[in-house]
Amino acid sequence: MFRLTSSWVWDFWFADDGETYHLYFLKASRALVDPDRRHLRASIGHATSRDLVEWTEEVDAIVPADEPAWDDRATWTGSVVHDGGTWRMFYTGVDRRGHGLVQRIGMATSPDLYSWTKPDPPLVLEADPRWYETLEQDAWRDEAWRDPWVFRGDDGWHMLITARARTGDPAERGVVGHARSDDLVEWTVLPPASEPGSGFGQLEVTQLAEVDGRRVLLFSCGGQDLSEPGRRGGVWAVNVSGAGVGPFDVRSAYRLADESVYVGRLVQRRDGGWAMLAFRNEDVDGRFVGEITDPLPVGWQDGRLTLLTDEEPRAVPAEARRAASGSLPGRD
Repeated sequence: MFRLTSSWVWDFWFADDGETYHLYFLKASRALVDPDRRHLRASIGHATSRDLVEWTEEVDAIVPADEPAWDDRATWTGSVVHDGGTWRMFYTGVDRRGHGLVQRIGMATSPDLYSWTKPDPPLVLEADPRWYETLEQDAWRDEAWRDPWVFRGDDGWHMLITARARTGDPAERGVVGHARSDDLVEWTVLPPASEPGSGFGQLEVTQLAEVDGRRVLLFSCGGQDLSEPGRRGGVWAVNVSGAGVGPFDVRSAYRLADESVYVGRLVQRRDGGWAMLAFRNEDVDGRFVGEITDPLPVGWQDGRLTLLTDEEPRAVPAEARRAASGSLPGRD
């Protein structure tokens, strides 16, 4: 379990240098009291581990820039890749000028996964209004263009993005955004890699992985962003056939874990097995928790990726609930 006394932690991603797992995560001070305020106070923390269980917190990786900048309000979810001796982190930023409502994607580089430098001028990737919904359409609460998942394909580098289609029922415009690059510097935004109308208002923190020889797309979506009223959200999986990048059949998505956890991330252990980590989202009373689970083993059962554990979402003690929610003793 990874938990910080002074900060909530939520969305996260990994880099693996072959010896050490590097965990990058969103963090914000518990002194904010209301966890809903954390999003516009977020920076990117860093921790390391040899076993995905015991973690050592390191110096923060990335913080919001000084004004004016594309990421001067908050820095959000990303991914890390290695290329030619350089580690590159692609991450989300929002700015003060846009009141945190317009999301963009940028990059930082590192020689060692500890010290990160933002390029000058910055690399900034924005939603292309030919295919993607923008804030001007006034169909959603923000301009969704975040959570880049970057990986190498047969024809170069690809980026999967949390985005919304320009057309369709506003409650079901969630799609997998897509961009491609030859060199990780110059990017071309492409049409979505999935279709709207799949029942999801947004597909957050996507990850494409190959688990035991079978490809799967993971994403998260909460119940409030599902088009079907009363349906519970959580971590979702889509089986992927073929070797290309989409189209992903999001209509076939099945739930891997409920909303007690969120942002499922698949990672391969040193013994070759696969596990999922997620952040603890809700306690038994529905309060935000803000910590990251231990590895939960996964495997294929009846054609679906499945958590191979009997562990139930555990109740969080009252003291921890108060700390997670920012409540003071005696004021529940």
